[in-house]
Amino acid sequence: MTERRAAAPLLAFGLLVLGTILGLAGTDLVLPAVPSLPDTLGGSQAMAQMVLAAFVTGGCIGLLMFGELGARIDQRNLLVLSLAAYALVSLACMAAPSLPALVGLRFAQGLTSSAAAVFAPGMIRAMFSEEKAVGALGFMASIESLIPALAPVLGVWLLVAFGWKSSFLVLGVLSLGVAALVTLLRHRMPAPPSTRAPGSYLRHLINPTFLRYALSQAFTLCGWLIFVSGAPAMITKGLGGDLGDFIIMQVTGIAFFIAGSNFAGKLAARLGPEIMILSGSVLSAAGLLGILGYALAGGTDPLALAALFVPVNLGLGFRGPPGFYRAVVAARGDDARGSALVLVAILTTTAAGSAVAAPFVTLGMVPLAAIAAAVSCASVLSLVALPKLSA
Repeated sequence: MTERRAAAPLLAFGLLVLGTILGLAGTDLVLPAVPSLPDTLGGSQAMAQMVLAAFVTGGCIGLLMFGELGARIDQRNLLVLSLAAYALVSLACMAAPSLPALVGLRFAQGLTSSAAAVFAPGMIRAMFSEEKAVGALGFMASIESLIPALAPVLGVWLLVAFGWKSSFLVLGVLSLGVAALVTLLRHRMPAPPSTRAPGSYLRHLINPTFLRYALSQAFTLCGWLIFVSGAPAMITKGLGGDLGDFIIMQVTGIAFFIAGSNFAGKLAARLGPEIMILSGSVLSAAGLLGILGYALAGGTDPLALAALFVPVNLGLGFRGPPGFYRAVVAARGDDARGSALVLVAILTTTAAGSAVAAPFVTLGMVPLAAIAAAVSCASVLSLVALPKLSA
């Protein structure tokens, strides 16, 4: 029996999901404690915000680092080492003597947080057929979408009950536990083929087929993230609403995103992945254009905004899993580097787009919707202009 056939897909998949969730939680679980850090560790609120920025910066570098290492070294060993390192750095954060020291540790924490996110798509592709792999990626995406909503709530409870160190303790203990499980069950994890010889990041960056899927994935998700990140200020300052209106919009949107993500695999098997990727991109862009049209017509009702936001989320759910899967396939066996580049593209385009939109979020719906819609439409243009995978 081959190593690939000996893998236990559901067990291995569960461990990959847990590892990815713990990496994502490094931002949202710690978020509630950030305002109180200057009172306990000294320093300014500006320095406290660097606790978040340092983690994100380290995470971006970590994506590229693990993408390169994962093409050269057994990814199962790297996954164990990264989870163990993430756990140890998380526990070390509890002993930080000052805010600058915590910022430095947070950079290291972000650096070690990215391995599971990089390795999961390739391992999933090795474990399942295309239909089941797309479904697994959709399920993973639906779980990940809940982290920004649920982790801060848990973070608030931990902060109030046990203090700011408790979030790092939870991350450290859980990561050590997952590292131990991956070590014990290593033989059940898939081993994607080595790609030492042909792989490089440059090879993907000049490959128009890979760029088709990487850029369209990044632009669709970026348009959604730009609008979501600016929506609280836009609704409360620009529309005269309250955070309850934002919560309604976000909960409704996430529900449709989860539904779209979990049906994406079956729909892609029936209609074809290219149809799902294009139609989902068009639907998401059309939703943001609809919001822009409503805003230009003078609309300000937050409930109408929540309804118009539904196709944005549904389109992202439809195209996200097959789009990521096709990007990994377009990497031609270099799964780790391909996954890393897609994730870096998402982070960098979102950071740039959010920075452009930030000065305008309190001016109403029009500027935020216009910027988000323009980015989302770029996804459709990428699909039209760049070549698709050959059959």
